[in-house]
Amino acid sequence: MNKTLTLIANNEQQTIDLAIQVSKYCYPGLVICLTGDLGAGKTTFVKGLAKGLDIKEKVLSPTFNILKCYFNKTLNLYHIDAYRLEDTNKDIGLEEYIDGDGVCAIEWPQYIEEYIPSHILTIELLSLPNNSRQITFTTNIEKLFIMFDNLTIRKDDD
Repeated sequence: MNKTLTLIANNEQQTIDLAIQVSKYCYPGLVICLTGDLGAGKTTFVKGLAKGLDIKEKVLSPTFNILKCYFNKTLNLYHIDAYRLEDTNKDIGLEEYIDGDGVCAIEWPQYIEEYIPSHILTIELLSLPNNSRQITFTTNIEKLFIMFDNLTIRKDDD
């Protein structure tokens, strides 16, 4: 059974805040697949995850590196950007991070489908007018279902 929730983030900070909320439900071995067009906010979402996981390093898109590792004594974050793997040999050891001891956030997962497990959290980001984002969460992981009841968009302070 899948569970789905769609929310609208009106700005970048609301996207980050939503990701911070998601980070509270992360656990070792969780795979998060981030989908959406270029500029939809996938890396911004990962920045929020890292902040929620208390990772102090600056999160940058791993487009040219393919993988960035952020180590934390509580929970590591492995950030994969598979965009450049569309037409290449994909046997570069990513499965050790996808099946690893941390949370694995994958941008452009369709390019490495063969490494994606069947139980994942998918987050689809869609750009809307005025810098807003439609963010749709879908999962078949029962222990994450409670997260769907608790995710909220907080109003801006200004």
